[in-house]
Amino acid sequence: MQNIGSTILRVVLGIIFAVHGFQKFQGGISYTADFFDSLGIPGFMAYIVAIIELVGGIALILGLATRIFGALLTITMIVAIFTAKLSIGFIGADGLAGYELDLALGAIALYFTLAGASSFSLDAQLFGKE
Repeated sequence: MQNIGSTILRVVLGIIFAVHGFQKFQGGISYTADFFDSLGIPGFMAYIVAIIELVGGIALILGLATRIFGALLTITMIVAIFTAKLSIGFIGADGLAGYELDLALGAIALYFTLAGASSFSLDAQLFGKE
């Protein structure tokens, strides 16, 4: 039963990240780059974050390189919290989202960094590891 729960959690997390990564490209990556610049983060990092979210999300859905992408997505969420969300607060203010969702997504990504994928994954099927 734990394998099923872990698989569902991994797939849902992957969908969330893949959609967010795709949205950054679909909405015009230049808007995200401008937002990054306004935070003091080089705009080119928007491309890196979008690729990590999109590719990492797809990889999590498939259960491929789960620990690697879990770590990259954990780092992405930590940086998002400290650069963009911390000053807004945990639940947000003035119509802006707080960092509660970023914290939850980062914690779940960290779980997969430490635990790996379940037996229902490409990691398990191709490499014999979970």
